Amino acid sequence: MNNNNVLGAAQSFLLVAKENMRKYTMFIMLVVIVLGFAVLTGGVNINPRNFTNIFIQNSYILVLAVGMVLVIVVGNIDLSVGSVAAFTGAIAAILYNAGFGIVLTVILTIMSGLVIGAFQGYWIAYAKIPAFIVTLAGMLLFRGLTYIITNVTPITPKTDVFKKIASGTVSFNFLKINDVHLLPVILGVIIVFSFVLFSVSDRRKKIKNNFHLLPVAYFILELVFISAIIMILCFQFARYRGLPIVFVILGITIVIFTFITRNTIFGRYIYAVGGNSRSAKLSGINSERIVFFVHTIMGGLCGLSGVVFTAYMNSALPKAGELFELEAIAACFIGGASASGGIGTIMGAIMGGLIMGVINNGMSLMNVGANWQYVVKALVLLMAVWYDIYTRKKAGMV
Repeated sequence: MNNNNVLGAAQSFLLVAKENMRKYTMFIMLVVIVLGFAVLTGGVNINPRNFTNIFIQNSYILVLAVGMVLVIVVGNIDLSVGSVAAFTGAIAAILYNAGFGIVLTVILTIMSGLVIGAFQGYWIAYAKIPAFIVTLAGMLLFRGLTYIITNVTPITPKTDVFKKIASGTVSFNFLKINDVHLLPVILGVIIVFSFVLFSVSDRRKKIKNNFHLLPVAYFILELVFISAIIMILCFQFARYRGLPIVFVILGITIVIFTFITRNTIFGRYIYAVGGNSRSAKLSGINSERIVFFVHTIMGGLCGLSGVVFTAYMNSALPKAGELFELEAIAACFIGGASASGGIGTIMGAIMGGLIMGVINNGMSLMNVGANWQYVVKALVLLMAVWYDIYTRKKAGMV
């Protein structure tokens, strides 16, 4: 290969990498931050126990981030999610202590969240009150209702069964070798196989429809990188206590809403409304209905988050949910969602939430004070939004 060919290949590589840098920035950031804290903490942050704790400690925020990214994509914001999670978490504890089984308690709690989401969605979509105002009112309303139904006193579930939702693991003795639980490894292999199969199938469909795609080498590199992350994570779970129940709950939630956003008409309509609501309406899309259902979904996920947080604390706290909305919003923006709507992915929001979780965890391991943690998180959020605006300007999107 002569020098011109080498130079041409290098320029091509840099051009493709530059065009797709925005898409993979959060993955690169996550790896860099994890490795950085590994050096600063002497590897404590990457031991199996800490890996599991990061997921458990941030699970309720990640659930909220899944719903919040949909809200942001349609061009809205939801400031009430922390208060709604606190309110539904209290409902969950009350229902469980009243004798409802754990499954029925979870179902009824999610349903109560859906009703709350529909209530707020109506005012936003049909009464045309700005989402900021409606959800700000919701934040105050449901915080007050939480104080009322808890009587400003923590409500503790009667048994430890409820607690296992957040802190329990799935493991089987016959799938255990030398303290290594094989179930997470098996599940990881299944997830990677399904991911590769789906990605190849999706690429073939796009080729048939003449979509512009990454070269095959980049596509393979992407599959290898993401598959490696999944297997490393599952192997870390395997070396500690097995597969966390909350990871299963979060995984099911991610799969459902990733499928909805990428493979359904409703998902395409969400992005159409967020990209240009007026044009979407002129093309026959019922924008009000889409916005209404997005906020209803957000309410349901608040209910699920409330259950997980109550299980994590093993108590429904009157002050639960404080700043949850800011953590969820930050996760979405760090994960690539655009403040102007129309852009954002479920996996991006999860990556953003994990970045925030790793930063929190790493600073805690280093004994950094809470005050400085707020400063660091604020700067990370500011830089993430700046990067979004900068890259969109470079691409001629604004």
